[in-house]
Amino acid sequence: MAQEKRPDIKTLTSGAGLKRWYWLKTELLAEARRLGLKTTGQKFAILDRIAHFHDTGSKVAPTDVAPKTSSKFDWHCAELTPDTTLTDSYKNTQNVRRFFKSQVGDTFKFNIEFMAWMKNNTGTTLADAVAEYMAMKLREADPEYESVIAHHNQFNQYTRDFLGDNPRMGMSDVRHFWALKRALPSDDGRHVYERSDLDLT
Repeated sequence: MAQEKRPDIKTLTSGAGLKRWYWLKTELLAEARRLGLKTTGQKFAILDRIAHFHDTGSKVAPTDVAPKTSSKFDWHCAELTPDTTLTDSYKNTQNVRRFFKSQVGDTFKFNIEFMAWMKNNTGTTLADAVAEYMAMKLREADPEYESVIAHHNQFNQYTRDFLGDNPRMGMSDVRHFWALKRALPSDDGRHVYERSDLDLT
């Protein structure tokens, strides 16, 4: 059976069809402009916007509508203390960064895992957040620790899994097989490493 070829993005007319394939952000931006859609946001926000347009004809995707917040707390300039409660209006601001540096030192840096924790733990306090940050740093000190890779970052996850399974290969091999892999369709829209990828040509 002939291998299904990656289509021209302009020929796709359904969200499901669009999401079967891997697209570069530059390709999605060009298609969004062609369709008269917003081009702001991360890669997957643009993908969802195009898919929603194909399926509904609406140029405004649900993810384009910012959720309403009940809190008026201003994370940019409000005084922060360990007792400050995380609100649904929380933002990673310079004010927050200064607070954490005052608590854990100048080495403090936001990372994906910690930013997700802050976003998902409304109702806890900044003291709880400091404790969680310190716990994360302890986990990172473990020689076997692996950082969290964001769900949407398929290439980084593919790289880790590929090199873990093929320690004698290098990044040139990763890029070669990733290029072959991402050219294939995927029912769930994700392209993950499989040992059979080494048979791709």
